[in-house]
Amino acid sequence: MRKTLIIAGIYLGIAIFGIAVAPPSPAQESETKVSAIAPACDRQCLYGFLDQYLHALVARDPSRVHWAKMVRNSENNVSLQVGDGLWGTISGLGSYDLRFADTTNGQVGFFGIVQEKTSTSVIALRLRVEEGTISEVETLVRRYDGSPLFPNPPVLEQKPVFNEILPPERRRPRERMISIANGYWDTLQLNDGTLFTQFDDNCNRIENGLQTTNNPKLAATTPIAALGCADQFRLGHYRFDDRLRARRFPLVDEERGLVLSAGFLDHSGRLGTYNYTDGRVVESPMKTPSTLCVLELFKIQDGKIRQIEAVFISVPYNMPSPWVP
Repeated sequence: MRKTLIIAGIYLGIAIFGIAVAPPSPAQESETKVSAIAPACDRQCLYGFLDQYLHALVARDPSRVHWAKMVRNSENNVSLQVGDGLWGTISGLGSYDLRFADTTNGQVGFFGIVQEKTSTSVIALRLRVEEGTISEVETLVRRYDGSPLFPNPPVLEQKPVFNEILPPERRRPRERMISIANGYWDTLQLNDGTLFTQFDDNCNRIENGLQTTNNPKLAATTPIAALGCADQFRLGHYRFDDRLRARRFPLVDEERGLVLSAGFLDHSGRLGTYNYTDGRVVESPMKTPSTLCVLELFKIQDGKIRQIEAVFISVPYNMPSPWVP
């Protein structure tokens, strides 16, 4: 159980000496529910808090942020005191800037590139804004681990589809958008070729800076990458994903048709060979128990998943989330 720390000093406009990691409140335990009272902070207001946070982060100066009295903060799925972790090693941000906002629940998100001394990494970030202060920070930094699959340094290109404002007739209600994103996880879990959600014919997925669908260059070494989102799942390629647990949907940008989801992909490592739906026998790439912690953004239009962007990291097998009671 996490200990509650006491804040020393005033937190608005004055140096912050300590910020606590607070236990979840009843409202935080069910993040898919809409807040009873909409926060008085529109999209530009939320983007302003995001800019305030990013500028303070690059300056390595937490006192530049307007913090809530109690702050929940995690980096790479571990609860940290604000000012620790990336705050001490960051040297800059790249030009990639994918941002989105949930004005109903006071949430703002960011995907980008972060530089630390001699390394460059993809980053996913979520902030919660309450009463003119930042009360939650959730960060994933996917640092290079020697894997030959993902590019180092990562190169991300702007995707206009994420910023497109959908006309009302192409939108779906908040609850339906969450259901569509959750259907993606259902499709991925024990993937046997059944689709529990719908995909746009032009759907693509970016993972840790790498396009893993409709990518002929990657297909030379990873043949499944030649296929689109739906066809990969119809083939049953991801049968080795045993469990998609601790799913959360903390941010829904209804205007742009975006859902930010968080969760864990567990691999027991027990699966040896398995059959694709076309009869081919393939070998599972997961040889030992392992887990991926992910923040994944879905673009949904006309009730279908159009674009996916994900940042994930490896964590100990079956590791719990500091965000789920």
